[in-house]
Amino acid sequence: MKANTITLVVPVFNEEKAIPLFVEQLETSLFEINLKNSRKFKFQILFVNDGSTDASEFIIRNAKMTNAEIQLVSLSRNFGKERALFAGLTYALGDAVIPMDVDLQDPPEVIEQMLNKWSDGASIVNAKRISRSEDSWMKRTTATAFYRIFNFFAERPIPENVGDFRLLDRQVVDAVVQVGDKMRFNKEVFSWVGFTSEQVEFERPKRSDGTGKWSVWKLWNLALDGIFSSSTMPLRLWGYLGFLFSLLAFVYVIFVIVFTVVFGRSVPGYSSTIVMILFFGGLNLLSLGVLGEYIGRIFTEVRERPTFIVKSTFGLEEE
Repeated sequence: MKANTITLVVPVFNEEKAIPLFVEQLETSLFEINLKNSRKFKFQILFVNDGSTDASEFIIRNAKMTNAEIQLVSLSRNFGKERALFAGLTYALGDAVIPMDVDLQDPPEVIEQMLNKWSDGASIVNAKRISRSEDSWMKRTTATAFYRIFNFFAERPIPENVGDFRLLDRQVVDAVVQVGDKMRFNKEVFSWVGFTSEQVEFERPKRSDGTGKWSVWKLWNLALDGIFSSSTMPLRLWGYLGFLFSLLAFVYVIFVIVFTVVFGRSVPGYSSTIVMILFFGGLNLLSLGVLGEYIGRIFTEVRERPTFIVKSTFGLEEE
């Protein structure tokens, strides 16, 4: 029989308007879960304040006055969602941990399905979006392309259309926390650690308030972090391409020599030569860019700076 303490990890950054509605709906859903099930769970709500500059921290502290199970970890600055989530996993003490967003796009009603799968023996329960119809065509297309490219390169593929919203058993959380990567891409780490996984599906609603914090530039950088932090396949691919083009160049040199010997003149083609020079020059710059991505990550890892810095905690002292 598994224990019954569940920690919900909720990273927030400037979400003062979304927090009250989130707490209200979450408390209602959690109460209904315990009302309908003979097995009673103790739910802890662990907010991670990722350097918010608005009143998010004050609102969370105020919410604890009516809910003793609310906890808060405040970081010294904005470290980004991936590191904030890692901070939450580090401080979470539950027998199972559920990361979720504060904007209610991760419906609290799905938690009951996750707990049922967990009670049946699953160590990880992924929540998969049924569709992305509320997203723009561009976002759907780029998301599909990312999953296909990532899973082509990755050592361990990640499930498509599954975000951070999932249930992790205590054993899984302990394994994830042991992974010492400074460049965090948590979805890949969740997949890499292994363990028995199940899946539930849900319709993702619209954001409850405001707009998302993920700009196109941030999503692009997250995609690069995910690909280059999880696999060395891009380096190997450039090695294969280098061998292929070297072989083609060798064949072309043989052709030029034979053509000159037989016909007594060199092969014309100034324009094609310029095109080839520009083409291979571009490939060289691109390959240097790939090397630079890996070297930059090596630099980040060897400095061994902490993944996050905690400014204060609230509600965790008694734990």
